[in-house]
Amino acid sequence: MNTGFASVEEVAEAIRAFKPRDDSQRAAQSRASDLIETVVQARWLAALGESSVPLPFLSVLVFWLTITFTSFGVFAPRNATVLAVLFVCAASVSSALFLVLELDAPFDGLIKVSPDPLRYAQSHINQLQLHR
Repeated sequence: MNTGFASVEEVAEAIRAFKPRDDSQRAAQSRASDLIETVVQARWLAALGESSVPLPFLSVLVFWLTITFTSFGVFAPRNATVLAVLFVCAASVSSALFLVLELDAPFDGLIKVSPDPLRYAQSHINQLQLHR
């Protein structure tokens, strides 16, 4: 499918070049400019491969959680209910941490962002260009 744009930067340029005829088109152009700038920034961050979760923060968080669960394990009575609750809590916290790290890289990993909404927007922008 040829959208007519080679990059997101070209979409941003096309939005900037669009000449609105009335207030509703001006508002739509302003909103589209804000959204495409957000997409461009996200794209560059994803291309750089930098994580938005700093490694020192992650290290301190894992250390703190380890100490917390260890102290719960040491001071709690030894029975099946306590062990089950500790296991469920540890699984819950580790799942939340996994999701934070997984969603930090939206184009890699188990959970991926679909490019279809951007393609849909590009096709509508192309239709607007054809009707000008």
